[in-house]
Amino acid sequence: MQPVKKTSRSRTRTRRAHHALRPVNYSVCQQCGESKLPHAACGNCGYYNKKISIDIDTEAAS
Repeated sequence: MQPVKKTSRSRTRTRRAHHALRPVNYSVCQQCGESKLPHAACGNCGYYNKKISIDIDTEAAS
């Protein structure tokens, strides 16, 4: 079945108004000061919270 009438640009754009991407909120690492994603380990130093830290190798394994 084909649509009976063409959907107007206004109607299409109104329907898609909430599809826009939202900017990512970054937080600051408490240990090294680098920006990181919230609730995630820091990519620079591996710090997560006071109790947990992750060891990060600075050189790539070959």
